[in-house]
Amino acid sequence: MPDPAGLPGPAGRGVAVVTGAGSGIGRVSAAALAADGWHVVVTGRRVDAITETCDRIEAAGGSARPVPTDVSDEASVAALFASVEDNEGRIDLLFNNAGTGMAAHSIDEVPVAEWSRVVATNLTGTFLCTRAAFALMRAQDPQGGRIINNGSISAAVPRPLAVAYTATKHAVTGLTKSTSLEGRPYGIACGQIDIGNAATEMTERMTAGVPQADGSQRVEPRMDAADVARAVVYMASLPLSANVHYLTVMATTMPFVGRG
Repeated sequence: MPDPAGLPGPAGRGVAVVTGAGSGIGRVSAAALAADGWHVVVTGRRVDAITETCDRIEAAGGSARPVPTDVSDEASVAALFASVEDNEGRIDLLFNNAGTGMAAHSIDEVPVAEWSRVVATNLTGTFLCTRAAFALMRAQDPQGGRIINNGSISAAVPRPLAVAYTATKHAVTGLTKSTSLEGRPYGIACGQIDIGNAATEMTERMTAGVPQADGSQRVEPRMDAADVARAVVYMASLPLSANVHYLTVMATTMPFVGRG
């Protein structure tokens, strides 16, 4: 199996695609990968946000290109990977980071439209990007590559009143396992990073208190998103003969162990 460090790419490491890279974990991970020598294709729905991510990367001496993408839309994902094939010539790393949540609801009060929206981004979007990246990795020469899925702590244990997010993240674990298994003959490694309470816009509500399993409402500690980015870079840096199948990185004192 080829070593990513030896694969061709504009910045040395190879070509990485990061979804949901207009803010939060996606933005800091894209920047960290670029600093480690990857050429990063930065994707997200907001053109201004992904352009800003690329500007920051290039100002720091890295290499990046923005491609507006809605991961929940099949045609948009197909256009993204066609663009990668046409412009970069290959893909060596996909970080399936794009995700969304919804307001807290009891299962019997979840609006079906909101359920469908979360499933479309968190699960279908991850599948569509995996499907397209897998096809390109399988066909390219040298063959192979790595896919990292953002699973979340909720891929292992639920938060109360968050059935859509929990169900999709549990499903991502199944997708990770299937991709890892099916990728073996083609040098495609797949792993998952489960993140707990990175300090991003998505977790800002935790500073005011969020529901706990015992019915209480408590403020939860958060960690710097840069700590997550370092973990992503580590997973990405391994040769394809080695794979971090699951990695959990979390705020040390968050209420995770014993939850659920």
